[in-house]
Amino acid sequence: MSLLLHISDPHFGTEQAPVVAALLALAHLRAPDALVLSGDVTQRARASQFSAARAFCDELAISPMLTLPGNHDIPLYNVGARLLRPYAGYVRAFGAALEPVLETDSLLVIGVNTTRPERHKHGVVSRSQISRVAAQLARARAGQLRIVVTHQPAAVLRPQDEHDRLRGAEPALQAWAAAGADLILGGHIHLPYVMDLQAREPATPRPMWCVQAGTALSSRVRHNTSNSVNLILWEGSAQPQQRSCTVERCDYSPASGRFETASVTTLALG
Repeated sequence: MSLLLHISDPHFGTEQAPVVAALLALAHLRAPDALVLSGDVTQRARASQFSAARAFCDELAISPMLTLPGNHDIPLYNVGARLLRPYAGYVRAFGAALEPVLETDSLLVIGVNTTRPERHKHGVVSRSQISRVAAQLARARAGQLRIVVTHQPAAVLRPQDEHDRLRGAEPALQAWAAAGADLILGGHIHLPYVMDLQAREPATPRPMWCVQAGTALSSRVRHNTSNSVNLILWEGSAQPQQRSCTVERCDYSPASGRFETASVTTLALG
């Protein structure tokens, strides 16, 4: 059994101290086996913000950890840095791997860098990225939960969010599902949801789920939501008819000062 903590969009520089303390308490209580941070680590890609984010991740004390840059992790106003050294601050804090892979006996988590320095906020997945991830998924071992992580959402529930959807997402979803992906995790729009990708059009060729996280720590909450994170529980069955995982969404409650369970969803996998 493996428990993965999925957080996104903490936007250090806008973090709220009580929420930071509550998420640390949740992590120490539940003791996840792995951590995924799906981008927008900082608000304005400043050195102090990256340092605070790194210190927070170290205090979470969850290993292994997979992080991705988001569009906010590329300098916005420093045009020279944006064009010549767009990931310098991120790399100093989190290492040179912009498309990391986290692998254990029970998990295969593949990171995809969907940011582009020449774009303001929109994300892109290229044909070469689609092919690379499909090949990595095809080599997954029996018993592994197969996860792809992007920053921008690969699928959206609401028509008004379509403009924020990852460019190139549809061919990516079809290819990655065919290659065996179970989940695709993301953030960016600060809206938590779970979406059945085989139940919409165009349907994926096998069961696959889009799992979005809200903002973990930032005051920039949207859509009448709370700060929220996901806990993903995987039992590890290699039998197709028994494969499922559970997504527990935990929302921050100002009344209690804790992250509390808001929903629990069991996802049937192929």
